[in-house]
Amino acid sequence: MPGRLDELAGRAGKWLGLSAAAPDRHTAAVVADRFEQIAWRDTYAQSAGLRDLADELNERHPYATDLLSDAFLAAYKVGPRLRERAEMEPSRLVNHQVISSLVESMEFAELRRETAGDPYAAAMAVLAQAPALRRILESSRDAQDQAERAKKAQEDAEGAATAVAEALRRFAGEDGTVPAPSADTVHQAIAAAEAAEAAAQRAARDAGQVLAVAAPGIGAAARNAAAKAARAAREEAALMRAWGVGPGDLERLAFDRRARLAERLRTGRLAQWAELIGRFRQMAAGERARKVENTAGELVGVTLGNDLSRVIPSELANLGLPELRAVFAARYAAGELMLYDSQGEQATGKGAVIACVDTSHSMYVEGPGGVTREAWAKACALALLDQAREAGRDFVGILFSAADKLQVFRFPADRPAGIDRTLDFAETFLGGGTSYQTPLTAAAELLGEEFNDAARKRGDIVLLTDDECGVTEEWMRGWNEAKHLLGFRVFGVAIGAPPAAEAGSVLDALCDNLRSIEDLTDVHAAADLFRVI
Repeated sequence: MPGRLDELAGRAGKWLGLSAAAPDRHTAAVVADRFEQIAWRDTYAQSAGLRDLADELNERHPYATDLLSDAFLAAYKVGPRLRERAEMEPSRLVNHQVISSLVESMEFAELRRETAGDPYAAAMAVLAQAPALRRILESSRDAQDQAERAKKAQEDAEGAATAVAEALRRFAGEDGTVPAPSADTVHQAIAAAEAAEAAAQRAARDAGQVLAVAAPGIGAAARNAAAKAARAAREEAALMRAWGVGPGDLERLAFDRRARLAERLRTGRLAQWAELIGRFRQMAAGERARKVENTAGELVGVTLGNDLSRVIPSELANLGLPELRAVFAARYAAGELMLYDSQGEQATGKGAVIACVDTSHSMYVEGPGGVTREAWAKACALALLDQAREAGRDFVGILFSAADKLQVFRFPADRPAGIDRTLDFAETFLGGGTSYQTPLTAAAELLGEEFNDAARKRGDIVLLTDDECGVTEEWMRGWNEAKHLLGFRVFGVAIGAPPAAEAGSVLDALCDNLRSIEDLTDVHAAADLFRVI
């Protein structure tokens, strides 16, 4: 007898539904919009490290690229959201477990503070986690194999459901009846589909059990990986800050350029002193904030001059009387206004700031804390570079040693300093003996050029050295004449060499302000420089 379709409905109905609309399964654990996906693709295209890692992992783990994408997006997104396990392609359940373990850890929350919204930092975080990801994937091979079997069983079940639907469409008549021989075929298709579904459920259950066994190990490895990546991200961010590279500067750098810069900062000559450099710059910034421009110290009386910022109130009152304004103007022109007199710190300079840094062999000597004299001098010079730029003044770094060894780095106020040029200045070391005359002559000539070109006087020269050497009387006469003409000041810093700063020394004769630095871990020993320069 012909079988009616409604007699098969109890067993066939769900297969018709499954074949008509199989549930969407996702290969990505992290939900991402189009722009976030573009960020991943662009970063992947720019990062040879990510591509090499993907190629290596894919040789043994076929879905490694999806895992790297999820790890990147989890670090990049401000609030990453994961898909439910039931939404995932079974073959990606291991990936889902790895990313779940990452996102749920406190270590990853710390990591995201450094990486959220920054594709470069997110990519570096993925690369920092590479060793752990390799171990996780190797230790999860059984779980992955079982997930692959679950995927195959699911595909078989979906194929069987499609076969049921095809049989029903093929054999059912317009009135809904199915001939008896055809009904047997439909029954067989349904039985095969039910068996395939049962097999898929068993495979999924087995995969879940194997993954549950692996989950604690995956979680521990993921937390360790996140902690390592967070440390690396914090260290790189601190390194960039120490060298004066701000977030805005980093955003403008191409991926490969930023990677090369980070590598240079990590491996350069002064890499181990980044923390010292950062403290120096932070100290100088604090001193700048405390400094009050145009105040010269403690009031000690009244004098004459034309500095309007120090005019006493009774003089200013004359401006309120029309008949006395001409008198005020005349006294101003003659420099005979009554002014408050004071003593204390000198006013800041207006010309270029020039740091003459000794790079003779003795600057390699370590002081307390293992800090070398060179490291302290370079950190001070970089802080002086910041000081000059904040004040809109040119900066010149002069590296010197013996009389025939000199290298000049110019940083005009109207052009960006450039991190590469700054690093070149900081990392250059000449070696050899020590000569004061060569660098100081060069500094005076530069200030003379500035005076001739821009009529600027009152430059500041800071001489950072650990040695004492003689100068000729003839040179000294020319030096004093240049100081008188150009009005520059000379600050001397004897690093780890107290005798060089003693009264009657050559440095004492050359400098208006001289101090000796013995504790090279103390950046505040030079704090007053940044209040008067």
